[in-house]
Amino acid sequence: MGNGAKANMKRERNAKDTKTAKSQTKSNEKAMNIQCQVCRQTFLQTTKAPALLEHASNKHNKGLPECFPGISA
Repeated sequence: MGNGAKANMKRERNAKDTKTAKSQTKSNEKAMNIQCQVCRQTFLQTTKAPALLEHASNKHNKGLPECFPGISA
């Protein structure tokens, strides 16, 4: 058995042990359930009120109730 065959066997053995990385893109899209009522931009459900207030004031010069009704500061 030559070195090429040994290397090929080693690659096959290691390929079985490696795990494929899983993307969180689909689960993050499902969790985007906070929506700005002015521009319809969505935010993750874990977004805190200060970040939403920053969006409302910087993008629209409005307060939190105008852009995100139901979210309290």
